[in-house]
Amino acid sequence: MNDELLIGLVSISDRASSGVYEDKGIPALQEWFGASLTSPWRMETRLIPDEQAKIEQTLIELCDSAGCHLVLTTGGTGPALRDVTPEATLAVAHKVMPGFGEQMRQISLAFVPTAILSRQVGVIRGKSLILNLPGQPKAIKETLEGARNADGTQRVPGIFAAVPYCLDLIGGPYVETDEAVVKAFRPKSAIRQAK
Repeated sequence: MNDELLIGLVSISDRASSGVYEDKGIPALQEWFGASLTSPWRMETRLIPDEQAKIEQTLIELCDSAGCHLVLTTGGTGPALRDVTPEATLAVAHKVMPGFGEQMRQISLAFVPTAILSRQVGVIRGKSLILNLPGQPKAIKETLEGARNADGTQRVPGIFAAVPYCLDLIGGPYVETDEAVVKAFRPKSAIRQAK
């Protein structure tokens, strides 16, 4: 059994995909996973415009053809007319996981009042977990890790703490993290002993 986590990273931006400015979402995620995962992983990346049909097609391809266990999107979750990432994500979903969107907004509210304008969703398609993340690198990191108090203690848990166990439940690889960055939470019965 292959225990390598395959992550699909999709940056959704009209301007970045047309070369108007440099995409910052994918590099921020690559850096974050490099620091936080201690088990094997690799990634597939896509940079696409804010077009619902293209987003749906990309998500389906990453889940069904490439076999990604985890697909993260950045961008396109606000109220603007071109923001259609949540609609595309829900259109390809087999199960909706509302707790992810609720927690992402809760985390962001610790930093900005405009967090309530975000429409991020989390869904499952087959054996893949798809999560819509914010577009800004700082907000991506905060969403994944959570909010901390001045003394370093956690004030609001990040969403990634629940991702490894979710992947266990849908048939993905066993993912381990560097607890200094983010501690994966599993019930005691689901924790594997070190070999």
